[in-house]
Amino acid sequence: MLCGYNVDMVRLEHVLDSWKAVRQDTIAAIEEFPAEDLDFRAAPGVATFREIAHHILNASDGLSGLLLSGWERFNAPDFRERMKPYIRPLQELAQALRESIEQRTAELASRPPEFFAHIITRVDGQRVTRLEMLQFIKEHELTHRAQMFMCMRLKGMVPATTRRRLARQAAQ
Repeated sequence: MLCGYNVDMVRLEHVLDSWKAVRQDTIAAIEEFPAEDLDFRAAPGVATFREIAHHILNASDGLSGLLLSGWERFNAPDFRERMKPYIRPLQELAQALRESIEQRTAELASRPPEFFAHIITRVDGQRVTRLEMLQFIKEHELTHRAQMFMCMRLKGMVPATTRRRLARQAAQ
């Protein structure tokens, strides 16, 4: 099934490279956050820094694993159960996130263009291409990475993205 617009406008390589860049900053946040504060909670009832990091890892592994398997109905009642085989065993978070992004982006890069043009149903019921679903997975990570950055700010830390921007401004 083809979309009503040019699917070649967004390049797979760009999506994968930008996801890798997002992931590097997620990893930096984990490595820079004090180990003794990983269970820091920004407010009562919200996830801890560690829980957010685990969620990023599990959701990206599970969703991309299902995507690679050819799964088409991410809004099916059992989709969370179907994600479980793609979630890696608990290990050191930064290393797991590194391994995950390298493995998944390599697997995704090996798929033909037709794979990414195929229409599936996203978790919210929207009909999207697999490439758009991949973009959704990256955006999901960005959302939760922002939560991690807020935790860093509450601890008086400056995230890597801000440090880079400040360094560029100082160099100009």
